[in-house]
Amino acid sequence: MARPSSSSSIISFLRQSPNLGIRNRSLVTGNHYGDVEGAHQHEQKQQDLEEIVKRVSEITRTRPRWERTLFSDFPSFNFLDPSFVSHFVKHQNNAFISLRFFHWLSSQSGFLPDSSSCNVLFDALVAADACNAAKSFLESTNFNPNPDSIQAYIRCLCKCGLLEEAIIVFGKLKEVGVCASTKTWNSALKASIRAGRTDFVWELYGEMMNSKVVANFDTVECVVQAYCDENRVSECYKLLKDGIVPGNAAFNRLISRLCKNKDFGRMSDTLHAMIGRKQAPDIFTYQEVVNGLCKAGKGHEGFRVFKDLKDRGYAPDRVMYTTMIHGLCEMRWLGDARKLWFEMIRKGFLPNEYTYNSMIHGYFRIGNLEEVWKMYREMCDKGYGEKTVSYNVMIKGLCSHGRIKEAHDLFEEMSRKGVPCNHFTYNTLVIGFCKEGKILEGRNLLYELLDRGIQPSAASYASLIEKICEEGNMENAKFWWDDMQKRGLKPAVRTHDFMVTGFCKQGCAIEGMEWLATMLSSKHRPGEKTFESLIQCLLQIDRLDYALLVLDTMLNVGYRLRISVCNSLVTKLCEKNPHPFETYLERILERN
Repeated sequence: MARPSSSSSIISFLRQSPNLGIRNRSLVTGNHYGDVEGAHQHEQKQQDLEEIVKRVSEITRTRPRWERTLFSDFPSFNFLDPSFVSHFVKHQNNAFISLRFFHWLSSQSGFLPDSSSCNVLFDALVAADACNAAKSFLESTNFNPNPDSIQAYIRCLCKCGLLEEAIIVFGKLKEVGVCASTKTWNSALKASIRAGRTDFVWELYGEMMNSKVVANFDTVECVVQAYCDENRVSECYKLLKDGIVPGNAAFNRLISRLCKNKDFGRMSDTLHAMIGRKQAPDIFTYQEVVNGLCKAGKGHEGFRVFKDLKDRGYAPDRVMYTTMIHGLCEMRWLGDARKLWFEMIRKGFLPNEYTYNSMIHGYFRIGNLEEVWKMYREMCDKGYGEKTVSYNVMIKGLCSHGRIKEAHDLFEEMSRKGVPCNHFTYNTLVIGFCKEGKILEGRNLLYELLDRGIQPSAASYASLIEKICEEGNMENAKFWWDDMQKRGLKPAVRTHDFMVTGFCKQGCAIEGMEWLATMLSSKHRPGEKTFESLIQCLLQIDRLDYALLVLDTMLNVGYRLRISVCNSLVTKLCEKNPHPFETYLERILERN
């Protein structure tokens, strides 16, 4: 398997001899006692040792500069005996203090750690998720951890997001002939999923199968997630239908992906496959179904499923209620949404910020701003109002109703109350200001957004460019167009249309044709009004030949010639020698 490059020193411990530079000692020698007195002495020494470990642990935990006085505190005790480290680490229960103690001992002349002590401290660092400290410890001591410790280290690296380091150690573990457990394989698979590296998933899974490691539910869920992330739903469906019977989570992931694809036929097949494999759909399964139907604009079907679930004895939770309320609000069914609102309260589920924002969004949808403010004030009284998402819902709704001043007041309130604005906040206001023709305010907000290092949206640029083109300032429009592309944003098709029509309004028909040609070469479909504006502009500057060329392209795209444009063409054709154009005009009328 191809692995990321890394310094070999990170994993050199895997190739070291177990006894290189390590000396084994014990605090108490001898395992057999020939008499009762010897046994008593051994027991007394163990008690003394435990007492010293307890006192040293407390000192190192509570005294700031204990390194200066520890020897004098215990003048007769031999701290240099390496096995003391093991006892100390186990009693201290703090990996970082234990590491500090180890470094202090290592600075003393005559101290040589044994492999057992190093392994105990290494395990403690790994258990504390101290990946970097564990890695540094390996490099500085050059000891050889046991296989179980190495696997725990791999899992620690995966948990901390150090996937590439984990894969390096994984590969070296295999090279020395150690086969990792299913738990360790799954840890690497999950880390690959979290990192969005499905390529690692397939490589690891392939090696796992070649190593004859037995997969379990967690393995299947990782593979299912990777298939869904790559939208390979057919392979995913086959795996769930014919492979290991996983938990519901794997089926739910596939159902979620099928809903996103609006493939409700296969979603239904997946539900039947679950039942066929004795895996009954649970409330979370149906939550994915209801959510998918609502997001796909099939809220009425989602509502039917929701009601059927209740009739069959399922108990929706707050997430399910909120999902359904949001779907009903999208459909403007506020009456049913309110019924569910009070029903969930009766069932003991108090609305949260998502439930409140769904209702607020619904009232915006039907234009009931009085109820919007009433619900918003209630949400604020419950402590949910001062959050970015709540402000964004209000700002977007107000902008959609032309209430830009109220939206901007909320924006300024966010700053006063320390609520962070995000790209959605700024982009919504930029679009809102431009929609109301307030170009200066929209441009200033866009500048502020850029100064804060927030990525603008192509829609913000499109709104600004549209209004600038309407004003006829095409140089300024080109400036913002270039700025948008420098930031890696792809202009929407309508932004191209704005540029063409903007040039036409200024009588710059040739520039308009150049922008139209760019659109067509980029496989974009210009709007019908874009063609018509350009044709009219070309006729005004007496470029009938170009006008007919644009007209031909317009008809090829699939638009029809409207009467106003047809009249302009006929008038211009009659001004010329009619004979060469009669045939062309007949051909146009036939195609139209």
